[in-house]
Amino acid sequence: MKPRSIVFDLFGDYVRYRGGAARLRTLSTLMGCFGVGDSTVRVVLARLRKEGWFDVRREGRETLYTLNTRSLQLLDEGRSRIFDRAPSEWDRHWHMVIYSVPETERGVRDRIRKELAWLGFGPLAPSTYVSPHDRIRQVREKFADEPAVRLDTLRCQSSGFPVDREMAARCWDLDGLNDDYRELLRIYRGRMASYRGGHLSPEEALVERMQLTYDYRKFPFRDPDLPTELLPAGWVGHEAHEMFLEAHELLGPAAESFYDEVAGTRPAPQQ
Repeated sequence: MKPRSIVFDLFGDYVRYRGGAARLRTLSTLMGCFGVGDSTVRVVLARLRKEGWFDVRREGRETLYTLNTRSLQLLDEGRSRIFDRAPSEWDRHWHMVIYSVPETERGVRDRIRKELAWLGFGPLAPSTYVSPHDRIRQVREKFADEPAVRLDTLRCQSSGFPVDREMAARCWDLDGLNDDYRELLRIYRGRMASYRGGHLSPEEALVERMQLTYDYRKFPFRDPDLPTELLPAGWVGHEAHEMFLEAHELLGPAAESFYDEVAGTRPAPQQ
């Protein structure tokens, strides 16, 4: 697990529900559970602050890192994309984005591709992405302040389900994704009995829960949450998601108690 990812996961699962701020010593202690040294913690937090993800304030001799509007928005988007993945009805319409960016703006082009993938769009052709979900508004909001970007958007329909399935197979590596879901299930199924039995210590539960989230959250970047009609036979993505939700919840009480012990905090009700 990368230190940067650990920081965001700590804020996303714990800090945000306990006032939105954490002491430097609290973060150092918690990251030490993952083998991250104090000097590395300081460097990572300084970089994240410089990038605008956190604000810093002082309380006596203590340094507190606090969430701001930007980081809260990131955590909200990430949590929704990871946790809210219920199958939805499909009206058989595709939503298409065709982008144009000057050759000199390669960094912007790369960001467009990453943002489109995060929103569940797949590459049908060069500079042309499609999704069965209507997220055009989110795409336009993401690039509203990028004058170099031209976006053409369409709502369209194919000639039938065989074409739809062929398009889905072209846009996403569904077979490879399904294999990776099976591997995730193989790894964590064997641990579920221990989770259900409460056999882990609070510290072990926090570490295990963080590792679970780290292992699972790569899937929403790759999985467009396609309608059932477009999925290959033997799809196990939904099963993997249900297992993740159950494991995350089972580990929650013990993990949260360890965080509270280290930070000296009490949780606020989750919204």
